[in-house]
Amino acid sequence: MKLEEASFSSRRARSEFVARRFAPVLRGKVLDVGCYEAPLREILQDCEYCGVDIAGNPDRVLNLDSVDALPFPDGSQDCVLCIEVLEHLENLHHMFHELVRVSRRHVIVSLPNCWRDARQPIDRGRGHFAHYGLPVEKPQDRHRWFFSHTQARDFLLENASRLGLEVVEIFATEQQRPALKRFLRKLRYPGEKYLNRYSQTVWVLLRKPD
Repeated sequence: MKLEEASFSSRRARSEFVARRFAPVLRGKVLDVGCYEAPLREILQDCEYCGVDIAGNPDRVLNLDSVDALPFPDGSQDCVLCIEVLEHLENLHHMFHELVRVSRRHVIVSLPNCWRDARQPIDRGRGHFAHYGLPVEKPQDRHRWFFSHTQARDFLLENASRLGLEVVEIFATEQQRPALKRFLRKLRYPGEKYLNRYSQTVWVLLRKPD
């Protein structure tokens, strides 16, 4: 799988990457599922933007984990985005199908490599790592799923195939590192081992057939 270097210091930085990386398809009606503060509303200029979420600054307030369906007709959105969201939902599989249902043409999804975020804290015995664990107070949000790069990729590709979608591209991003360090890591952990240890996010751009 193709790897690209990209580091995001904030949600807005990640949104700026999305706007730049997928600019050709972010046209017409764009639905941002799990938008939170909706930075793309301001960043995107040539589209009719709508963001949905349970918190933050959405255009429509919606609890994605409790709805039977997204409140949009079939094929009503030119492009549907769901960036770093599905892993927070118990109904992950159903919501993926909903993203496809309401899209007319394109769907963009990203999933984190949870193994990467957990590996060092576990190795170093820190006792906790982000998005999981057992906090004293019930958290407002957390990850419901714990999966590797390999599983994220396979989930996206298999569901795209089952739904008859074209995979325009699938790639992963990793944190920026010196070239020599990346080279040595790849020697020690070839192929899938490197991806499961160091890739940060898996991205896919899907297209519905004409």
